[in-house]
Amino acid sequence: MSRILVVDDEKLIVKGLKYSLEQDGMQVDTAFDGEEALEKFSSGDYDLMLLDVMLPKLDGFAVCQRIREESRMPIIMLTAKGDDMDKILGLDNGADDYITKPFNVLEVKARIKAILRRTSDSTDHRTNGSITAGDLKIDPESRRIFVKGKEISLTAKEFDVLELLVSNPGKVYSRVDLLHTVWGKDYPGDERTVDVHIRRLREKIEESPSEPRYVRTKWGVGYYFA
Repeated sequence: MSRILVVDDEKLIVKGLKYSLEQDGMQVDTAFDGEEALEKFSSGDYDLMLLDVMLPKLDGFAVCQRIREESRMPIIMLTAKGDDMDKILGLDNGADDYITKPFNVLEVKARIKAILRRTSDSTDHRTNGSITAGDLKIDPESRRIFVKGKEISLTAKEFDVLELLVSNPGKVYSRVDLLHTVWGKDYPGDERTVDVHIRRLREKIEESPSEPRYVRTKWGVGYYFA
């Protein structure tokens, strides 16, 4: 049974999401401000968090950032604003996806199931054995990555992007290819989502992100693993 933490200060939204997700067999906990969200996260073992951007005490971006310091748990941001910068900022702080309010609860459930399915598939169907490339060591089984022996925390999507590229060295993937393969063809976001994740990935694994050794750009085409 999947455990979901729903964080929003609008109690009717929380009540509706909780009821709907429980109807699908999920176990749902709730929080109504940023501090409570962190307390619940620290005391529970969750598979995914639905996290509103505008929260009392501590906003969703700050909550997401703090969680990313210690966990790769998938996070879907909920935002009432249509501004693209809010969405990109959410991804830049480590969110895996975002949904703009007002939303259809069926879409929310579909997005949750898609992320949980990808996370489960990546755990259950990867080959055994680690992959070593230069200073990188990637363990697909445990979804862990080490740079010069030090473990680096990646979000679920960052790991999926890196593993896809590492598993196909030299193959150039366009932004659309990466978006469709990692996020799915029905994902409503655009190609900038890929660019944000590649930039974050480089900042974490490259000694010089501006002159990447591993995740390189084929100008005018896309990205590849060297």
